[in-house]
Order: sequence, then structure tokens, then C-alpha cells
Amino acid sequence: MGAPFHRFVWVDNSTLLVCTVPSSRVDSPKKPLIPFGPRIRSNEQKNVIRMRATKEMLKDLHEEALLNYYATSQLVLVSLDGIVMPVASPAIYVSLNPSPDEKYLMLTSVHQPYSSIVSYKRFPRKVELWTVDGRFVREVCDLPLAENIPIAPNSVRKGKRLIRWRPDMPSTFYWVEAQDGGDANVEVSPRDIVYMEPAEPLNGEKPQVLLKLDLRYRKISWCYGLHALVYEYWHKTRRTRTWVISPDCKEFSPQLLFDRSSEDAYSSPGSPMMCRTRAGTLVIAKIKTSEGTYILMKGLGATPKGSVPFLDLLNITTRTKERIWESGKEKYYKSVLALMSYCPECEIQLNQLKLLISKESRSEATQYYLSIWPDKTEVQITSYPHPYPQLASLQKEIIRYNREDGVKLTATLYMPPGYNPSKDGPLPCLIWSYPGEFKSREAAGQVRHSPNKFARISNNFPLLWLARGFVILADPTMPIIGEGDQEANDRYIEQLIASAEAAVNEVVRRGVAHRDKIAVGGHSYGAFMTANLLAHAPHLFCCGIARSGAYNRTLTPFGFQKEVRTLWEATDTYIKMSPFILANKIKKPILLIHGEEDSKVTTAMQSSQFYDALKGHGAPCRLVILPFEGHRYTARESIMHVIWETDRWLQKYCASN
Repeated sequence: MGAPFHRFVWVDNSTLLVCTVPSSRVDSPKKPLIPFGPRIRSNEQKNVIRMRATKEMLKDLHEEALLNYYATSQLVLVSLDGIVMPVASPAIYVSLNPSPDEKYLMLTSVHQPYSSIVSYKRFPRKVELWTVDGRFVREVCDLPLAENIPIAPNSVRKGKRLIRWRPDMPSTFYWVEAQDGGDANVEVSPRDIVYMEPAEPLNGEKPQVLLKLDLRYRKISWCYGLHALVYEYWHKTRRTRTWVISPDCKEFSPQLLFDRSSEDAYSSPGSPMMCRTRAGTLVIAKIKTSEGTYILMKGLGATPKGSVPFLDLLNITTRTKERIWESGKEKYYKSVLALMSYCPECEIQLNQLKLLISKESRSEATQYYLSIWPDKTEVQITSYPHPYPQLASLQKEIIRYNREDGVKLTATLYMPPGYNPSKDGPLPCLIWSYPGEFKSREAAGQVRHSPNKFARISNNFPLLWLARGFVILADPTMPIIGEGDQEANDRYIEQLIASAEAAVNEVVRRGVAHRDKIAVGGHSYGAFMTANLLAHAPHLFCCGIARSGAYNRTLTPFGFQKEVRTLWEATDTYIKMSPFILANKIKKPILLIHGEEDSKVTTAMQSSQFYDALKGHGAPCRLVILPFEGHRYTARESIMHVIWETDRWLQKYCASN
């Protein structure tokens, strides 16, 4: 077997489509001792090409040759009785998709000319249709190199994109085409058009227009031709809309089902529950009752008192809904995971419903149950022991407090087992967070967590330090709000400090944290937050821990996170937000950790340069570069070392402060 992108896929119950090493492949290309010549990049055509910073791109002709050598594969159909049949020509295949009726293959490949400034996802891309017996049907599209997609959110590639088989039809596929040239800055209506077409059109049959959208297309959920839900979204306004269409009934006009803000967790209607067809594809389940046909909508159920997952019956014709299941609010957190009732036509009687649900509490590990209707009897499937019984009686609370400007903030407060603030006094505290951007104060203040969820310890979350006598303030909201036409990051520093100050004051007010023993930390954008807080609000924290962060925004000149302006359009904001520029102001100890092979904008160079700047001004700092690790750390050795480094730092500069 070969190919790094897609190794194999089942075509039917007895046949695999496999990427294999081409028989013509010889020895791998050797890097020439003498370079081919200078590496040249030219823009004499005056094209406007903006790319967000990234690392792992092709650097020269030798790397292009290596890509061709290792990624090119020959497709073969392999049956269970050992018969092997080649299909199509050798190519770099990135996607293999059999049709639901198991008669056609949709093969997607990339080809030259490659690029040194964009990833393979933007290389020239060809989509072809073949039959499972090896007959070439047609070329769906051959898209050119896409180096010039604008950096504005909701900008996309020109031409056909998101080409998929309809899961409820034998061999019909659909796709989307931008009408704005893929540029979100262009005002046009419609912005996207969704098309549909059979694998082999008859008598010159033209593609059918399913829907014209004024926002950017997101996805479709299909329901056996009767209905389909089409989702569209616009980042700048956070507006999201859901349409009901009847793809097989041209007389049916699209109906708007939901029109809301994607930031408003309290109004979220949930998403439709899916079931498996005979072909193994997923479509929306239809629920039959004595009163008609409905679909099931499951959601997280965000409320001001915490998340309460739910299950609703929704009539998409009348828009009426009925809540038929809801998680408990007092002790347990339950969530619907999957529909276990099986019906090949995906029509299920409500009184025959079977659901897979999870159940957990603050002190009880997640267990899985089968909920059987109509009595909603719960049959326990698993009985997992507590993974860390030493912390079984830890204390957890969702706390609410206000920022100085009135914005409501939320955090999860964890305290060690048996700890009593009035008797034991304040403890050292670790605040671990990640800032988020919002378009409204109301959305920023919403509660998105549950106090009843089980406290899980992971390698990238700080609950381990409960065992070391720390209080943990996890995920305190650090909202950066830009209402209307305001740019959120123009007030990033002021809002960040105000949020951090509110969090610190709250844990001190409660008597659980010692004001002089509060550390701050975070990963990625949370590391960026940590460095900024030590630079601008050193009075709040005794030390910081920053993992996989980017600290110099001039090295990400074409945008970062949700910032869409360039360095040249918002110079003051980029400079003000860069803790690297203020390395001479940082006096509190900071631990920097980074994966050596981080390929995101947060390359290890960011931490290395920041460390050099800090060291050059005498700041107490330490840099840990983890070999072979990316943006997140996975090797056991790396994880254990990060724990050791973090513990050493907290004991030396926080607990003993």
C-alpha cells in the first residue's frame, strides 16, 4: 500500500479500493549535491496574493520530486477472493468516494504545477468519475492552482467545490460554486449556488439548481429526497441560516427554518439526528407518530445555569416542536450520542426509539446506556471505574462574576478534595484560559458549560495540579468584543486585562486563592494571552506558562485568529498586541514550551525569538523545545516532561512565592 492521503476504502461488502505503490516506481530521488540553481519567486504580473503564515510548504524542485515519488499511487480493486484489478492511471489521490449504489467511483487527485506558498489542498485538483469495473465516465472538473484566495473569512476557491455524493440517492452528486469569485469582500447576490447532477446525465441533461444562497454555504443534511436542510453562514455578522428544500420536488419553494446568530448558544435549535441507510450513508432520521412525521433535533441546551442537553421532535413543515427528552439538571449530565434504532428506510416509530446516551456527574466517570422507548428504560452498557480515585471527591463549581464594564463572565472553579477555604485558608491558584472573540456583550456572557460534567484530566489541561494543592480556575471567559463595525482587537489589551482582573478578584474574594500566588497559563492563543498579561498586568500574576504560542504579530502580517486586517491596515493593533515588542517590560517568570515541528503560524521560532528577547533583558524565563512534536504534544516522553517542567515552575515561582 502507498499514498499518504487516502489508503483504501470499501466499495461494497466484498471489494476494497486500495492505493498501492506503482509497479514502475524505482529508487527515490536523491538530493543533488549541487543545487539546480537559485530559488526564484516572482510577481511581475502584479497579482495580489496574501497568505497567512505557515511552515510546511514545498521548498524546491527536489521536494516536488519527493512528493511525486512518495504520494503517487496506483488504484486497484481488490476482492475478498484475491482478484486484483487496476483502476485509472497513477496519480496523487487525496479522496476516494464510491457512490451509494456501489457502481461509481469519485476520484480526486492533485497535480502539477505545485506551489511553494500554499498547501496541497490548493494545488490543481482534478475530480473524475469511473465505474467500479474500470470504465472512465467523465471528468467533473480540473481546478487550477489556487494561490490567490483572499484572506477574508468566508473566502473560498473558484469553481466547483465540496463535491459529494447524495447519501439518499444511488449515484447523484452535488457541489457548490461561488458567484463572487470566491472573494468574501465582493458584494453580490446570490453568493453561492448549490447544484446537483446524476453521474451519467441523459440526453445532455443540465445540472439542477438546488438553492441560491446570499451567505456562504456550509453543508447539507439530506432526508431521502423528501426534505433536506441547507446551512449558510456569514462570519462578519455571525449570522447563520437554515433552509428547508425538497430536492426532488421542483414545485416546493425553499423555506427558511432558522435565522439566528451563531454566537447565541441559548437559541441554538440543535442538529438533526442521523441514521444509516442500506448503503451505509447517513441521512436524517424520520420519526413517525400518530400525528405525523417529524425529525429529531439534539442540542447542548445552553442555559444561564449550565448546559442541559435535549432532544426535540420538530415538524419542519409547521415549525412546531416538542421536547421529548432532557438531561437532568441536579446531579447528572446526560447527552444523546446516537440513534440505535435501525430501519433501512430511516423511518422509525417514536415508540420504538432506541438511543445511545452518556451519563456522568462531577464525581462519576462517563458511562454509556441504551435508552429504550416508550418507557425510556435505561440499560447500562459500560461500568468504567474512576480513572483517578485520588481526586474522586474534588470540588467543582461554575462561577459567575462581572467585568468592570458590566460584561458577565463565567469560569469553572476546581478545588482539591476536602479543601475548606474558611478553615484551610487561600491556596496557590492556576488560571488556564483561551480568549474568544464576540460580536455582542450578550453572547460573550452566556454560559456554555455544565457543573455536572465529569472532571477529566488530560495532558493539555491543568487539573493534575489539584493533587499538588492548587486551586484551578479553568476556562474563565476572556471575551474580546467588537460590536457592530468595531474591530475587537483594537481594544484587545484593555479587555484582556479587565477580564483577567475580574477573574483574579473573584477567586481572592471567595478566599480560595492567595493574591500573591496566582499563576496564569494557556496553549496556543492562550499562550499569547499569557505573555500579554505578564507584559501589561504583572501585578495580577506571579508567573506564567505559555505553550505553543506566537508572540510577534509582525511575523503573521496577513492575519491571525479572527483578525482579518493585515499588518499594514492595522499597524498599531499588531504592534500593541505583540508581547515580543514588550519583552523589556516582562519581569515575572515565564515558561515557554513549543513543539519543534509545529507547522501552524505558531512555529517554534516564535518561542525561540521571544526567549532570546526576554533573556536579553534579564527576564526570568525558560525555553523547552520538544523534538518531533507539532502544535500539540503526543509522545509519552514529551507529555511527562511537560508535566515535570510545569510542576517545577509552579512549585518554584507560585507555591513558594
